[in-house]
Amino acid sequence: MHANSAAENALATLGTVCWSGQLLPQIWKSWRDKSTDGLSPFLVLLWGLAGLPLGAYNIIQRLSIPLICQPQLFAFLSLFAWGQVCTDYSDVICLSKLQNSLQCLYYGKNKSALAAALIAASVMLIIGGLEAGIVFAIRPSMNQPAIFFLGVLTSVMIAGGLIPQYWEIFKRREVIGISVPFIVIDWLGAIFALVSLLLRPKFDIMAGVAYSLVIVMDGVIILAAMILNPLARKRRSPELEERLDSMQTVVEVCKEHK
Repeated sequence: MHANSAAENALATLGTVCWSGQLLPQIWKSWRDKSTDGLSPFLVLLWGLAGLPLGAYNIIQRLSIPLICQPQLFAFLSLFAWGQVCTDYSDVICLSKLQNSLQCLYYGKNKSALAAALIAASVMLIIGGLEAGIVFAIRPSMNQPAIFFLGVLTSVMIAGGLIPQYWEIFKRREVIGISVPFIVIDWLGAIFALVSLLLRPKFDIMAGVAYSLVIVMDGVIILAAMILNPLARKRRSPELEERLDSMQTVVEVCKEHK
């Protein structure tokens, strides 16, 4: 593609808009359901931490302003979502109190909302300080091995964060817990960012690899949701009917012994 500064910034801005709000559906879903079951905490934690090398890399390489802002917003929302995973939701949903039918779903981990917020905020501050330090340390000398390392580390952390989520999907044989709109918006943001790099005078290979990994690995989750979720719904239908029949039998037995 020919270099086009206006188109580059326009597409980078679209990517930033996507990555500014891509985690909002996930945050809303976790709050609404009071559950993060099925969402790997390693995904949101590693993606939040990946904002450190990606943010420093984009600043040092003097990419477009939207692409510099993008990792900062991405890291903030990822760590906010990670804080939700750490939150202790005390709510309990009891589906039945009948013998052999007691099924209670407990939400959350071992941290209170305040403790989770403080932990997430502390990690954000540490990442921000480290990122600023790395930029000031590397940018004056433009140390190429160090810059290359930041690019590689970003790709490894982004890919590494999705692997535990693949395991969650494999275990459950469906995509639950993680918001599909979140993944779709994230996928679109990476596409816009990658195309904007193609419109630069010189294509940045390491940034391109990082965004390409997101496109491919997010695409796998989207495809899994399209294939596995309908199958899971069909699989649950007879299971639900069988469970309801079992509960009805227990109720009838209880009535007979009154």
